[in-house]
Amino acid sequence: MENTRLRVWIEGTIVAALAIVLSLLPTTVGTGFTISLGMIPMILYALRRGAVAGIASGFLWGVLHYLTGDVAILNLLQGFIEYFVAFMFTGFAGFFAKPLQQAFRAKQPVKKAGYIILATIVGTIARFFWHFIAGYYFWGSYAPEGMSPLWYSFLANGGSALATMFATGIVLLLFNKTAPHLFVPKEPTASSFQ
Repeated sequence: MENTRLRVWIEGTIVAALAIVLSLLPTTVGTGFTISLGMIPMILYALRRGAVAGIASGFLWGVLHYLTGDVAILNLLQGFIEYFVAFMFTGFAGFFAKPLQQAFRAKQPVKKAGYIILATIVGTIARFFWHFIAGYYFWGSYAPEGMSPLWYSFLANGGSALATMFATGIVLLLFNKTAPHLFVPKEPTASSFQ
């Protein structure tokens, strides 16, 4: 069991490193919409290993943003919310790990696709909710004249969330068709790490 647990945490570290590398790729569309490609391996990992492992790996992903200097910080609280809390919440996709694993074992393709989509939606909304909160409270003063900070944060973060959600969902559904083994660990661990 200790070997399995260590393997899960090492895998989570590798996934966080892959996520930060993907995050560094230029995916900004227009003036503020960004597609967060790092969400693809993070959601996949959370679905593979469960919520606890996904949350821990998401936290590490946030730490790596600091270490690479890929951060925009106005103050300590905003930095904490946007880079530690928000990225941790990506791991909430892992709450669907157990039912997804059951759908894989039962060979239920419609349920598998449904759980992948649902997990992608939940993980993305959970993360971008915190970016929205930070956008309102900390970045709201950057809103164009006449636009409310609430609407500004909603448009900027909502657009990024939507683009990220679609990209992540499409790639994960393609992985489900072409490499389904990525979702299922060789040893049954998803339930023990939730």
